Amino acid sequence: MRILYFTGKGGTGKSVVSALTALRLAEYGHRTILVSSDPAHSIRDVLNGEVGRDPTKITSNFYAINIDPVLEAARHYSVILDYIASVFKARGIDEILAYEIASLPGMTGIATMLKLDMLAATEEYDVIVIDTVPSGEALRYLYVPAIMGKISRRFMKIIYPLADIGKIFEPVVGIPAPSKDIIKREIELLEMIERVRGYLVNPDITSIRLVANPDSFSIANTRRTYIQASIYGLNTDLIIMNKILPEEVTDPFFHEWLDGQSRYINEAVNSFKPVPIKFLRLFKKELKGLSQLRLAADELYGDEDPIKIYHKGDLINIEREDDYLIIKYPTPFLSKKDLEIERIGDELIIHLYTDAGPIDLVVPLPTITFKMNIVKAKLMNRYLYIYFKGDQG
Repeated sequence: MRILYFTGKGGTGKSVVSALTALRLAEYGHRTILVSSDPAHSIRDVLNGEVGRDPTKITSNFYAINIDPVLEAARHYSVILDYIASVFKARGIDEILAYEIASLPGMTGIATMLKLDMLAATEEYDVIVIDTVPSGEALRYLYVPAIMGKISRRFMKIIYPLADIGKIFEPVVGIPAPSKDIIKREIELLEMIERVRGYLVNPDITSIRLVANPDSFSIANTRRTYIQASIYGLNTDLIIMNKILPEEVTDPFFHEWLDGQSRYINEAVNSFKPVPIKFLRLFKKELKGLSQLRLAADELYGDEDPIKIYHKGDLINIEREDDYLIIKYPTPFLSKKDLEIERIGDELIIHLYTDAGPIDLVVPLPTITFKMNIVKAKLMNRYLYIYFKGDQG
């Protein structure tokens, strides 16, 4: 199975690029499903037809689906949602407000992961193409199981046999105790998300493909997303520069646009090396419908099968050196002034300051570092080295 995960700044054309990629994959004989997790559900317009909440057949080997985050939350999360809301209600909060507060942040991103787990389990598809929410916002949800996972799951498994006893203390503590059903469901949810993360961090299964336009804002945003993907251990194998003004545009009005475009393309090629970049021109009209998508797929991929892995980058490495344990993170585009590092328990908080603004990344630390201290950190050759030392007994 292959998973192609398209993301980019809003308006770059990622829905079009993900749709034409899915169409080309299907025409190469791969059983392909295009999954839209973008609340705008643009693939309906791109494919020029209805796409439902269940897999909708577009052509032979080509299916598409629109994820409904509310429906997915109801399927997987309602028992937990009801319990959290009941805790707030027990504290005197209005029922409607209690449910609003209890709603899971980032529901769209997590709903995508839950649906991805279900689609992978069916084994009906060779390729899952994901048209995700803009930028790298969805990437942070890949670490929900890592942040909550091991400790939460172990804790839940410990208290599971004691759930019935907790009912006795409800009048004393003033809040309802979680039932066995709630605890069991939380364990299942965490295991589902962790399973999906296992797919996504495997470079032989998943490729992140970033869609950008030849302008400063889009390229800065793409750098930011690439940094996030690298630190999270995800393999970015291709960058697609979309909406390139073609050479036949000679109107003087566009001279500065063309000059800027050329400059930004050169900058992107140099910045993202060795990740390959493909280019797709701006067409005379919107790319809508299968015939238009085929035309664009011909230009973008030529005779290539998009299922291929275009590039495998370096991921996070852990190594020994003398008395140190060293964690090595790929950090393209960063200089010393661009980051700060903070450790909170078993997590590393990396504060990045980029052209696109500040971002914070939460990276779980391996268990071996729990009894160690961070003694130094340095940037060398596009890598962040963090040195740990301490009692390893």
